[in-house]
Parts: sequence; structure tokens; C-alpha cells
Amino acid sequence: MRRFLVLLATALILWTVLAQANHALSDLHVFLFTPALFVVYAALMLPLPAGLATSFAGGLLCDATSPVAFGTHALLFAAAHAVVFHLRDGLPREDTVGRVVIALLANLGLFLAFSFLQIARSPAPAAVWPRVLADLACSQVALTIVAPWYFALQSRALVLAGADRAPLR
Repeated sequence: MRRFLVLLATALILWTVLAQANHALSDLHVFLFTPALFVVYAALMLPLPAGLATSFAGGLLCDATSPVAFGTHALLFAAAHAVVFHLRDGLPREDTVGRVVIALLANLGLFLAFSFLQIARSPAPAAVWPRVLADLACSQVALTIVAPWYFALQSRALVLAGADRAPLR
């Protein structure tokens, strides 16, 4: 339970930072979408129940302020968590560079899944794709920059809370 609460607190910090960054970038018509940061660390480092609960709660946090059907982010985050969790034994989960690459791939998958789910609501879906691809490129660059900091924040928060001592399998 402690790991869940600590990672939920770090998700709240990330959500706040992303909201502020998107607000600052709104004049440039750029939107950063980095859902993989809410999922990857929990999927790679926690047991399934605690990690899935953390990812799902992070999705609910993102759903709270998004103009989409409530639960959309949460279900996509849970699906991404399940995929990464089941692949984690063959992935370099202790290496920061490996985690960043996994996050980039997960972010790409989540971004495309979310885009395909929401693009039908657009009056001119074909006209939206250049903007979507530009946002994807900006989001991937931002994720590459922010992910090492965020993974270190999560790891250090677990250490400070004394939640890293329990076996992670």
C-alpha cells in the first residue's frame, strides 16, 4: 500500500508539471502527451496488483481534467501496464536508458491508441493528423528529457518512504 501511495504522489507531481508545461505551450499550439511516464516505472518495478492500481489511478487523474469519456485514460493505462508487465522479464528494467526506450515505445502506442479513439470526434479527421504527428514528435522529445528525472524521483521517493525494502516480484 505504501508503494502505491508514494507512486501516486509522484504521479500527482508529474500531472501538475505537465499541466503547467501544456499551459505554457498553449500559445504555440503544442500539447505534450506523455502517458507512458504514469505507467512504465510501476509496470517494470512493482508487483502486478500495486503497479496496476498505480497505473489505473494515474489514468483516473488524467481523466479528471480531460474532455474525454471518464475512464478512457485509466483503461488505456491499465492495458499498457499489462503489456509492459508481461514483457518486463525480457526488458532492461534496471537501466535508465532501457526504461526511457521502453517509455518511448509505450508512449507511442498509447498516443496512437488514444488518437485513433478520439479522432472520430473531429469534424475533419484527415486535417487533424499533421497536428497530431507534430504533438507526437514534441511529446517524444519531452518524454526523453523528463523521463530520467521522473524515474529518479519515483525511485528516490520509494527509498525515502521506506517502501523499497519489500521484494518487488
